[in-house]
Amino acid sequence: MEKAKLLLVDAQALPEVFRRVVKAKQLLASGLSANASDAARKAGISRSAYYKYKDAVFPYEDKAAAPLITVHAVLEDKPGVLMALISAFYAAGANILTVNQNIPVMGAALVSISARVDTARLSTEELLNSLRGVEGVKTIENITGA
Repeated sequence: MEKAKLLLVDAQALPEVFRRVVKAKQLLASGLSANASDAARKAGISRSAYYKYKDAVFPYEDKAAAPLITVHAVLEDKPGVLMALISAFYAAGANILTVNQNIPVMGAALVSISARVDTARLSTEELLNSLRGVEGVKTIENITGA
């Protein structure tokens, strides 16, 4: 079987149907459409056009457009500490992608949190300082180097 050859093409150079297929896929992924028929209708294409191109057309998301941060923290084993840390991310406008908390040992829990910070209202350093100020956070460090 021959390997697929991919091209990166400006969306404006493509027929409208491809942009509409991407729109339909986004409607499905976001939950704004419950099924392919509804998504195709909302995007302004036929269901058959959606199925014809859905596996061949994908949006391109530049990594610079969605910077990520992953932090490693040591939290006191007290109720509400993790929630307060997550709330600090929310207050800064960051979008949490993953949270991994280990079982607490000797009064401390290790936590790793990854978040998109392209919508954050704070710089990475300001966000880290804000997170360090959360009551119950013993240590926190940026392990992505961003």
